[in-house]
Amino acid sequence: MRKKIVAGNWKMNKTLQEGVALASELNDALKVETVKCDVVICVPATHIVSVVNSVSADKIGVGAQNSADKVSGAYTGEISAAMVKSTGAGYVILGHSERRAYYGETDAILKTKTDLALENGLTPIFCIGEVLEERQSEKHFDVVKSQIVNGLFHLSADDFKKVVLAYEPVWAIGTGVTASKEQAQEMHAFIRTVLAEKYGQDVAQEISILYGGSCNPKNAAELFANPDVDGGLIGGAALKVEDFMAIIKAW
Repeated sequence: MRKKIVAGNWKMNKTLQEGVALASELNDALKVETVKCDVVICVPATHIVSVVNSVSADKIGVGAQNSADKVSGAYTGEISAAMVKSTGAGYVILGHSERRAYYGETDAILKTKTDLALENGLTPIFCIGEVLEERQSEKHFDVVKSQIVNGLFHLSADDFKKVVLAYEPVWAIGTGVTASKEQAQEMHAFIRTVLAEKYGQDVAQEISILYGGSCNPKNAAELFANPDVDGGLIGGAALKVEDFMAIIKAW
């Protein structure tokens, strides 16, 4: 059985004090619920240690939103995968569309970041997805396949099985527009076909593929009902415990 995962990406939101309060409130909510998925929150780097210490490891996994493509050294402002691991975090988001668009992260950079994350025992949540122009010109399948092939297909099958994929139609992030359940399933099934061509059907069926793109309490159950959608990478709705719990309980 593939892991079902609901992961929250807080992005650049919440002060340290607000973040600890939010994490603690979520932890308390999960103590009284029986949930059918893994729950992860990816928080600002300044918050990781405090959040790790404020939640139960058996209830909530904690992750970073990024890590560097360098091991260590004179890279002011960067945070290495080893540093992330030393905080107690278990996950790191890599290749989010905002990192690709605003900070020029390329497939080559992400390839190195993935290697370093895996070497340090982190689970990469590796993001892929197309912008609106690419969707409208029907290049979306080619774009997503290219991101997977160039960023991840150097990995052995054993290492690849340690990666979680997150498909984010960039045109649906923060816009209130969501891919239809049919569009989501179509792309997730395509991704699994791409994986099977490289690693075989058994490996392809083991990989969790999350949907990221305006997933909310109203549409989560519909999206999660798709056979190839294994959860969500949640943005804005992860900043309110009530909304995030509603998505978790959609399983």
